Amino acid sequence: MSQLAIRIAATAFLVTVAVVPATPQQAVRKPPEHGPPVPFFNAMTPEEVGRYSDGGTEVEHHRDPADELVEHRRLDRALASLAPQRKGVVDAYVVTVALDSDGEFSREAREAGRVLTRRYDALGRTITLAGPDGKGGLDLPRGSPAHLGLVLARIAELMDKREDVLILYTTSHGARIGVVYNDGDNGFGIVSPTRLAALLDGLGITRRLVMVSACYSGSFLPAIANGDSAVLTASVGDRTSFGCQADSDWTFFGDALINHALRKAQPIEAAAGEAARLVSEWEAKGNLTPSLPQSFIGDRAKLWLAALDKRTPKAPTMPVGVPAVSLLEKR
Repeated sequence: MSQLAIRIAATAFLVTVAVVPATPQQAVRKPPEHGPPVPFFNAMTPEEVGRYSDGGTEVEHHRDPADELVEHRRLDRALASLAPQRKGVVDAYVVTVALDSDGEFSREAREAGRVLTRRYDALGRTITLAGPDGKGGLDLPRGSPAHLGLVLARIAELMDKREDVLILYTTSHGARIGVVYNDGDNGFGIVSPTRLAALLDGLGITRRLVMVSACYSGSFLPAIANGDSAVLTASVGDRTSFGCQADSDWTFFGDALINHALRKAQPIEAAAGEAARLVSEWEAKGNLTPSLPQSFIGDRAKLWLAALDKRTPKAPTMPVGVPAVSLLEKR
């Protein structure tokens, strides 16, 4: 994680009814391998990188048109599957996105989609953007800034912005200027705090719970937070987070928040506190510099969160996958 962050900085579910299982030939589609350093960012000053990132710049190259048509159809099916909002009900629209093609991020985003769909009664209103997970999971649209923007725009069309809410979970590597988009050697970019805030505000999505699992993710809190918002991040703005290893299914923050705390019928404040404690315990076990996960919950956000929490299933579910903390045993 740190090498990628330095390189950049230096310059459900998916609503399963809408996704057909992979064909036998595609059953174990492998994540693309990362290749050369990110193009053109290295030649920029930090100010230039920030300006282009805030503007939503992303680079796509070496894309095969036939593959892109297949990708377009995946996304089109996912968008078409989203159900409209229900009048008089606080509906949650859940989006989980893995912006890096390493398999552990895809696996985290997929399970986060399932957990958040169940918790927030969002069946039929969930999209997961995550490329191949390396283990034969469903063939989902890849996570990219462009796809995220399209999904948010469609949700903005369907939701009642005075009543409904967005639940957004994103996982990737991070840099001081934002969350990194890196799809093998084919796609590169940054989703900066300013860019994400501009997307949400421009679409009128003010009622939102945004969770960011990435290094330096605390930088998103001041950009996204308002009285109608809740924001949870894996770290403060000037520290790394941990757990992104190819043989794991979770980052530390994702494991603590999604795989443990949000599986229980407890308020988001309690879940954020539990996640922070777990992360702190795991980091202490590994003698790691504390990442200090952050949380903010606006006064008006507490009202719609309470409405959603009333529909949370009372029975907890069990954690799944390879625990993030198990990585410490291999050091």
